[in-house]
Amino acid sequence: MTILIDTPTGNIGRSLASHLLDAGERVVLIARDASKVADLSARGARVVEGSLDDAQVLARAFEGVTTAFWLTPPTLRPDFRAWAVGAATAAAKEAKKNGSRVVALSSVGAHLEGNGPISVVGAVEQTFRDELADVLALRPAYFFENFLRDAATIPAQGVWYGPTPQDRPMPMVATKDIAKVAADEVRAAWSGHRIRGIHGPVDVTMNDAARAFSAALGREVKYVEVPLEAAIAGMKQAGMPDFAVALYAEMLSGFVTGRTDPAEPRTPETTTPTTIAEFARDVLKPAFAG
Repeated sequence: MTILIDTPTGNIGRSLASHLLDAGERVVLIARDASKVADLSARGARVVEGSLDDAQVLARAFEGVTTAFWLTPPTLRPDFRAWAVGAATAAAKEAKKNGSRVVALSSVGAHLEGNGPISVVGAVEQTFRDELADVLALRPAYFFENFLRDAATIPAQGVWYGPTPQDRPMPMVATKDIAKVAADEVRAAWSGHRIRGIHGPVDVTMNDAARAFSAALGREVKYVEVPLEAAIAGMKQAGMPDFAVALYAEMLSGFVTGRTDPAEPRTPETTTPTTIAEFARDVLKPAFAG
């Protein structure tokens, strides 16, 4: 079995590569800068240097691949949807040529339009299904790791802000658990078109997160709910381009209205182990310690 990973430098891709190398699988990595995956190369991974939207890079990378794990990086560009679908189309062409299956990382809410970047990965899902007989779409919930960015005001202010209603339960998941599910699925025997949700252990509210962060950091942390318009204004003030503001405003609106809720019900298969308290203790606290 040979498994391709198109984004091996992120939290999910790197963890997935490590799982597979530990299991003795043959691993191929696409990396824009090979030096950033030198440690994985030293463990036996074959590295194809270049961009995942380069047809020649894809042709080299897909040679002999049994299953490809495809993650669409959140590239901030005006043509993000067209770029993401175009790269997936090129990857699907090579997958078909080599008889490869594809496990595509998607998101809860990807079944609906109007969810910003979430709808883009939904279009990527469909691109692979249109071209290939064997495709699994993984639809994880909101990443715990997003708090490292979205709650960056916690160290200085002890508070973070957002438009999501403070008592609205949402599925949330650790990226390490997504990588473990992906590692199991790329090695498993399956065929056809499948969708699997990845929902964390329980649904979590922003107030639940605040309590977990307070316990881990040993001081009070609060979440302050703000109007969606204020969040949009904040993105603009931070210098985010208009096209990106429009894209992420759609997603934030989905969090507020429930449009990003999962289409897949919570089941034992979609439930993963890492809790918000464990994330706060093991990841958020060390990251915010400085």
